[in-house]
This record gives sequence, C-alpha cells and structure tokens, in this order.
Amino acid sequence: MCGICGEIRFDRPLETVSGVERMMAAMASRGPDARGLAAQNRWALGHRRLKIIDLSEQAQQPMVDSHLGLAVVYNGALYNYPELRRDLENRGYRFFSSGDTEVVLKAYHAWGADALRRFNGMFAFAVVHRDEPRVVLARDRLGIKPLYYAFERGRLRFASTLPALAAAGGVDTSIDPAGLHHYLSFHAVVPAPRTILAGVRKLAPASILTVGPEGTRRDVYWRLDFGPRKDERDLGFDDWRERLTTALDASVRRRLTADVPVGVLLSGGVDSSLVVALLAGQGATGLKTFSIGFEGVGTEAGDEFPYSNRVARRFATDHHRIRVGAAETLDTLDAAIDAMSEPMVSHDCIGFYLLSREVARQVKVVLSGQGADEVFAGYHWYPPLAAADDPVADYTRLFCDRSPEEVAATVHPRLRNGDPSRDFVSRHFARSGAPSALDKALRLDTTVMLVEDPVKRVDNMTMAWGLEARVPFLDHELVELAARIPGTHKVSGGGKHILKEAARPLLPASVVDRPKGYFPVPALKYLRGPFLDYVRGVLSEDRLHARRLFEPAAVRDLLAAPEDHLTPLGGSKLWQLAVLERWLQRHGIGSG
Repeated sequence: MCGICGEIRFDRPLETVSGVERMMAAMASRGPDARGLAAQNRWALGHRRLKIIDLSEQAQQPMVDSHLGLAVVYNGALYNYPELRRDLENRGYRFFSSGDTEVVLKAYHAWGADALRRFNGMFAFAVVHRDEPRVVLARDRLGIKPLYYAFERGRLRFASTLPALAAAGGVDTSIDPAGLHHYLSFHAVVPAPRTILAGVRKLAPASILTVGPEGTRRDVYWRLDFGPRKDERDLGFDDWRERLTTALDASVRRRLTADVPVGVLLSGGVDSSLVVALLAGQGATGLKTFSIGFEGVGTEAGDEFPYSNRVARRFATDHHRIRVGAAETLDTLDAAIDAMSEPMVSHDCIGFYLLSREVARQVKVVLSGQGADEVFAGYHWYPPLAAADDPVADYTRLFCDRSPEEVAATVHPRLRNGDPSRDFVSRHFARSGAPSALDKALRLDTTVMLVEDPVKRVDNMTMAWGLEARVPFLDHELVELAARIPGTHKVSGGGKHILKEAARPLLPASVVDRPKGYFPVPALKYLRGPFLDYVRGVLSEDRLHARRLFEPAAVRDLLAAPEDHLTPLGGSKLWQLAVLERWLQRHGIGSG
C-alpha cells in the first residue's frame, strides 16, 4: 500500500520534477517507510512506500526494468502474486525481488492488458514505456485503490489522491457543476470519471487508460453481471450458502498475504464479526481486534461495544476499545477533512480516522467488513426495490439526499444544470446484465456507490496513518458469486439473509440477529454547541459570497434548525455543505 504519482509530457522533454516532488510530499502519510523518484526525458514517477510485502530494498519503487524497457509505480496488494510469479518464471522471466510489484511489471510485459484479468487483489498502477511517451494507468475491479489524473497542455499528471494533484499546480480547480449535483444529491457520491473539480478526473474501477502519441484509449476489462449461470439454475438455498461460506473463507485467507502482522477492525456487526470467526477457524490466535466509540447525543448511543466485546470474548482476541470524547472529536475534524481525497459526508469518516490512528500504532494491515451491505443487500432500500414498478424513481427517492428542486435552491445559479444524478441512475439501470430492479440497484451500489463512499472512506482514513486496510467482502470472485445468488436469498428477513445464515454456525445469535447498526458519531448528525459553532464559522456569510457555491438564504435556513434537515439516510444536510466548503478551504482551492 503506497502513494503513487507521475508526470508525462507528450510535447517536449520534462524540464523539472518539482511537480512530482510536490505530489509526493502531499502523500507522505500513505507511504511513511520510504520515498523514491525516477525520471527520464519525458517522464517522472514518484512513490511513497508502506512496506507490507517484501520489506527489502529490492522492492523499492519506482521500479525500473532496463531489460524490458518499462517502469512502474504501484499501490495495493496482489494476493495471488506467488502463483503468477511461478507462471512468469516458467515463461523465462527472472526476478530480482520477492514481492508483488515486480510481478505486476512483468505480467504487464508478458500479457499486456490481459494481465489484469489474472490479478486477484486491490491495485492502482502506472506503467511507463521508457523510450517513448506512453503510459498505462489501471485500477482494480472494485476501485479499492484510488487513481486521479489531470490533462494540461500536453501533459498528463496522476496521483493516488486529488489533493496531491492540486498541490502540483497547473490544475483547473473550478467546481464541476455535475460533480456538485452528485455530491449534494447522490450522498456525496461523484461517479467516475468526474470529481468535484472540473480539471481532475479519476480512473473508473476495472479500467485501463492508455495515453501515447496516437491519443487516448480507455478499456474496461471486467463487468459485474447478475443471475445464475446455466449450471447453477437448480441450486437451492443450502447449496448457495455452502458456496458462499467456501468463497468467504478463501477470501479471508487470501488477505493474510503479508510480511507483517494483520489485525481486524471489529465493529460488532455481523460482517466484521464473521471475518474474525473465519480467521479463528483458520487457526489464527492472539488476533488483534479494534473498536471505537463516541459520546452519545440524547438517546442515540455512540458505540457498539456490547457486541464487539461479545465477539472478542468468543474468539479470545487481543481486543482494544478506543473511546473518543466530544472535545477530541471536534479537535480532529480538520485533520480528518484534510485526509479526504474528495469531500465525504459520512459521519464515520472521523471514526475511521481516529480508529486508524490508534490501530497504526500496533499493526500495519487490518481487515475490514466494508462492502457486505452493498454486495448482500443489507440496506433498507433494497427490500422495497425487489417489487418496484419504477426502479429509478424508487431508488432516487429512498437513497438521494435532496430533490432536484432542493439542489437548485441550495447552489449558486451559475452552478445549476438540471438533474445529472437522476440521469446517471437512469443510464445505469438501463444497461444489460442486471435483470431485476433489485439487481440494478445492487450493481449500481456495488460498482459505484460503494467505491465512492465506504471504500474511499476506509482507504483515505487508514492511509492518513500509514495503515493498509483490506476488504474480504470485495474479493472479485466473491462479488461475482454474490451477484449470481438469487435476490430473494439476500433481501429476505430485512436484508443480508444468506450471509447471516452462513454466519449463524460461527457467531452468537445475538450478533447475527441484532438490528443493523452504523458507525455512530451522533455529534455530527445532531449539530449542537461547539460543533454548530464550527459549522457557522466554516459557512460564514463572507465566505459564501466570496465562493459563490451555496445560496446564503439556503444556508441560513439550515443553520436556524439543523436537526430539522436530515437526509433520507439520516445525515445532516448542514454538515454536508460544511464538509465541502471546509475541504476546499483546507486544500487552498479558491472560489470559482
């Protein structure tokens, strides 16, 4: 796990590497163990290293293979790299390191873009052809690892974070009107390739971007299709559950591939608890597990310790409970916003940020239960969609934070541009490969919403402390299996039915059957006292008029009664505006 960046010129030789050095400095937390820079003629690559696989200097990046004429910077973990290495050795390739980076480089040389179909893991990488201005950018199937890029005047820059690109300079940082609409309507989800900034794009999951003298080419190497295969149409519930259990066990086992100890983020929900149970079944002992809790507000609790404690006792883990007071939460808001590659509205960003700070003091790799709700239909909007007559209308009503009319009333007139969020949902639902309304929603949430909210949140907040997070529920083979499981097996009983039944033999019934919980940070849902004062300062009238982003009248209405303005998912509409404005301020992005 690392931070990668680079610059390639297509019109003339590179005059300076200062832009790459600034990007590297902006991503120092992603790779605290080492830094590296390589440059030649028209290209320069930068790398910040977090040592997880092959801790030796032979695995240092950027990695240049002079014999093959290729250079690579790579961020991620390739869990099947030992098998791929053996295949490559049988083809005559020789290796000078023992990790996965060199496997990525030589696999690309051997198989080209087809190499990505052989990879099992999370990754984002750039391969540069040494002797010509050509670069290949690629991202894993579920977008677990991020990759942003910007074209400017004959030049391509890329980086693991958007703020790193902004730090390099020369980027159009004006607000993208469609990106803003997605942020305010689509629960801060801005689908790739857009971002909130007009001049920055991000590579879509399962995509390859090739840029060379002949132009730009984008290819998709994987897609998620729903419905059983012909040989699976007669399978019953027990058959599917058995296959699911086997696939989950394999996914968890793969994610132990590391040369450092691995821990688990244990919320006490069925997802993270199942990961712990599977690890215990594989013989793990002394497993370090971590939970976090916040002060409650009114009747809303700020922790789920009773459940995580129960799981920790059941499997005798080395469990660590982290309690966070209101004052510490408030003092950490700016630091957590700094860590966001893009502004994110979910309250639990601060939770993951503070949890990661403590976890990073004890381990360098953790497993997380993120992704199970999207893959196995755990959210409240899935059961109604199973019988939807108008899937697009029902989905947007249940999920979206604001109506088109409310978005228009909230943003400055110069940034109003119809309803791109609903248009996006309509186009996505119209694609083939997802027959039912439920399947369409699950595909959208797994391949878009999950990427741009929960997965990004975990990556950004863990990497702020040089901690690698792995997500077993997003093993692509497991996700493909889940898509083939009939929807009724998922939404029965309120959601995640087949996953819960797979967990039942392994976990206490009180954990399996508990009501669905969230990562609670009540102080950011019910903005009161110093938290409301913080938001007032961020959204001051002077700043609103200077930036021309939000309508002052709409902000005044929210400030007058913030607890009366919650989204359908229970988030604060006022906090959503404050996060975007503060993110722009903290990263030095001006008005316009």
